[in-house]
Amino acid sequence: MRESYHDELDANTDDVVSMANLVRTAVERSTSSLINADLGLAEQVISDDAKIDALHDEIEQRSFNLLARQAPVAGELRTVVAVLRMCYELSRMGDLAVHVAETARHRYPDHAVPQPVAEQFTQMAQIADTMIATAAQTLVDRDVEDAKHLADRDTAIDNIRAEQFRMLLSDTWQYGVEEAVDTALLGRYYERIADHAVAIGSRVIYIVTGEAPEGENWPKAF
Repeated sequence: MRESYHDELDANTDDVVSMANLVRTAVERSTSSLINADLGLAEQVISDDAKIDALHDEIEQRSFNLLARQAPVAGELRTVVAVLRMCYELSRMGDLAVHVAETARHRYPDHAVPQPVAEQFTQMAQIADTMIATAAQTLVDRDVEDAKHLADRDTAIDNIRAEQFRMLLSDTWQYGVEEAVDTALLGRYYERIADHAVAIGSRVIYIVTGEAPEGENWPKAF
């Protein structure tokens, strides 16, 4: 029975990593659809979100079964509860990638954002991809130090977002109101993707140490 129990705990971790990989693909493809006005890619991101949702439901059901049948305690209980929150964070990242793809689809055949901010979104997507990959790996390795660095990496996206606002509010903004609104909303989507990656890092720290990290750069884990 205990062997099966630990197999299910391991399966949860594996599925979180699989979810993270799907989210990384969704973010990369949604960004490409945005930058290149690629309708087919945008549609693919939107339809593939069902795979992320299906994994979320599978992890959630397995976790509930573990709580009900095995009554885990201490570190194992922390793991089950934290993984439940992680799959929520990843599901929200997938939804945000869909929002990006929907923006690209809505503006097609035009580009949703002008070239100067398109380059910024490419940078934000690259940073977010690294953060998601790191967050998933910290769960596998139970690596508290790498998890702590996620809050620092989030600052890079915050800085790009601040630069975007300066561009939008400057007298040199030569594009329309519609483009400004899209840029502001899209910037928020990428900012939130990074925030969710930081939240996963905080769950890893909670699993290992039993305490959630504190400070203005960390979301409240529980």
